[in-house]
Amino acid sequence: MSACGPVPTLRPDERADLLSLLAAAARPLADVVSDFLARFPRERRLRVGGALCFLLEDKKMFHPTGRLIAFAILHQSYSPQTANPYIPMLLNGACDEASDRSERAFVQQLLTSPGGDNNNEVLNQSAVDYLNGSVSASQVLLPREQLEKQYCSNGVQSQPQISSFRPAAVRSVIPDPDVPQSCANSSEDSALAGLLQEKLGGRLGPQWIRPTPPRLPVLDGELQWLNPDNNHELLWDYSMCADTSRGAAIRDLIARAVKGPLAPAQQEQFIIEMARDPKLVYYCGMTPQKLPDLVEHNPLIAVEVLSKLINSPDISGYFAGLVHMDMSLHSMEVVNRLTTAVDLPTEFVHEYITNCIQSCQNIKDKYMQNRLVRLVCVFLQSLIQNKIINVQDLFIEVQVFCIEFSRIREAAGLFRLLKSLE
Repeated sequence: MSACGPVPTLRPDERADLLSLLAAAARPLADVVSDFLARFPRERRLRVGGALCFLLEDKKMFHPTGRLIAFAILHQSYSPQTANPYIPMLLNGACDEASDRSERAFVQQLLTSPGGDNNNEVLNQSAVDYLNGSVSASQVLLPREQLEKQYCSNGVQSQPQISSFRPAAVRSVIPDPDVPQSCANSSEDSALAGLLQEKLGGRLGPQWIRPTPPRLPVLDGELQWLNPDNNHELLWDYSMCADTSRGAAIRDLIARAVKGPLAPAQQEQFIIEMARDPKLVYYCGMTPQKLPDLVEHNPLIAVEVLSKLINSPDISGYFAGLVHMDMSLHSMEVVNRLTTAVDLPTEFVHEYITNCIQSCQNIKDKYMQNRLVRLVCVFLQSLIQNKIINVQDLFIEVQVFCIEFSRIREAAGLFRLLKSLE
């Protein structure tokens, strides 16, 4: 136990039990020790022993009988086969010349006869009987060197571990010189209970103050510690608890549009509702997977939906659906109308044109091939004449396409248009 450490904290019931045991001067010491082992479990004994060590440092804390009981508890708390951490404290008590001879003799009997007959005989007596007897007067007291040699040979540390700052510390309990050592007034128990409370006891050491070390300069290439500003402003969603009845009508029209053509009145209703509230497009149930069916059945509705979704973070998914769907008159109509309605990404337009050309080259049916080639040529002429695309970006690819299908009148016309733009 550190001599400079604070008094271990004891619970109120533990303080009461400990004080009652220390006051049992008329009971045999063996019975007191047995009660101690029964009341305090093994994991709490070290804490209780630390409190006893603190109280034993000052000889005026206890009545002489209470000191004998405390020494007996410290010695008997651990079996002979277990290293006893209180041996240094017991050695100090056995060799302290300022203590009563009877107390020194008692502790030496505990140390020199662990588990022997003499020890049993001592513990069978009460603290009062031992002090009133004559055994301690005739006992020869051993020197400290002999006691230390006995316990050091067993691997026990003979000196307590004392902090290096102990000379600069003072005890928090100051004895009253006017109070005799053998005082046993009515306030003794309450005073001891106060000393065992949480924030009392131990030693008061100085506060070692040293200046804060200076910060080292930041070197080139060294990462600097950043403290980002996390004062974010909360944004309120005004669409919560909004009326969704019109959204239900739009969702119903979209569900019908992906399955088949809508009637002219239904198309007009859809366009009017979207013009009133463009945000309804985000709640209509449209997804990129449904776009090919919507384009084939209702291209005008598809143009209306895509033009409202042009600023959506999901628009790239819809563009990918247009590029990879089967080329048809309706898909080209949708793309052609979008080019005049909104600003389409150049990469998307080029990718769609490349897909159209590859679709014409891969088809096996000559009739369908000629039909699709005519559609693609008309589509490309419209894009070039309206200056939607820069023909120089796709000049070689479109020129090869025109030469491959030069037998078709529309392909020959597109070729002449390319030559005129060179």
